[in-house]
Amino acid sequence: MKEALYYEKLEDEKVQCFLCPNHCLIISGKRGACGVRENKNGILYSLNYNLISSIALDPIEKKPLYHFHPGKLILSVGTVGCNFKCPFCQNWSISQVSPEELKLEKIDSYKLISLAKSYKSFGIAYTYNEPFIWYEFVLETSKIAKEEGLDNVLVTNGYIEEKPFLELAPYISAMNIDLKAFTQEFYLKLCKGKLDAVLNTIYLAHKKNIHVEITTLIIPTWNDGEEEIENLVDWIASIDKNIPLHFSRYFPAYKFNLSPTSFDTLLKAYSIGKKKLNYVYLGNIWDLETSTTFCPKCKSPLIVRDGYSIKKNLLVSSNLCPFCGEEISIII
Repeated sequence: MKEALYYEKLEDEKVQCFLCPNHCLIISGKRGACGVRENKNGILYSLNYNLISSIALDPIEKKPLYHFHPGKLILSVGTVGCNFKCPFCQNWSISQVSPEELKLEKIDSYKLISLAKSYKSFGIAYTYNEPFIWYEFVLETSKIAKEEGLDNVLVTNGYIEEKPFLELAPYISAMNIDLKAFTQEFYLKLCKGKLDAVLNTIYLAHKKNIHVEITTLIIPTWNDGEEEIENLVDWIASIDKNIPLHFSRYFPAYKFNLSPTSFDTLLKAYSIGKKKLNYVYLGNIWDLETSTTFCPKCKSPLIVRDGYSIKKNLLVSSNLCPFCGEEISIII
């Protein structure tokens, strides 16, 4: 355990956490909504501070990040817990359980960085569950990793307060942020959170020159309406039309047992996105065209992907389109 950051001590040994917009008011002996921040006698502790549930060397495309060092491998690590309660969560077995329910391994920042280097990884991805509720460990490790020349990547729901995010932001190179829907009703009813807070994180990350990509899981009858998708696309385009957007296919998981998203629905979302954004992709399906990076000017295929593998990459040494010279928004 480690004493948590971003909380306030109150009377009668109560505390209030200000890490995320939940602002949990926690009495002694209880935990916040994330399940991993506990009040012990008036002091808030991070229960998952140096504990990991999962670690693997993954293709960066799996995050998914298509415009950040394409084709490279990154050491990916996760712990336990989440500040959302999404009933469709694909990783519920680690995100929606308490630390006591899993066999977790201890690791310190230096060991994790050493592992990344030994595997020739260009960085560390904090992923699998929600990295923001692993805040103390991620902040500590990302500082050291950056000093050691490694990139830090967050795969996140974006649900964090502005002040802690801005403290962490200087050490983060890239983020894939889940924009789960574009209605407050969806967030309140299914995620138990607030849309505006996620939008603010996306805005701040882009403003701080962090490489941002966005993923939206298209769930039948919940967030697959054309008007909602158009509003989501318009909002992203209003920030930067070069932000890559990944529409991902839903499959039954956890407490949701709807039919998988149809390919036609995904193609419609893809078409809507391509009208306003330069880079749109479909995920959780194996389709070469909708996972290919095209030049937004001359429409030539520049990076052709087959799942998480790259079949052709014409942007290995330059981010300029070899056919028309257009600058492609990509970090190689």
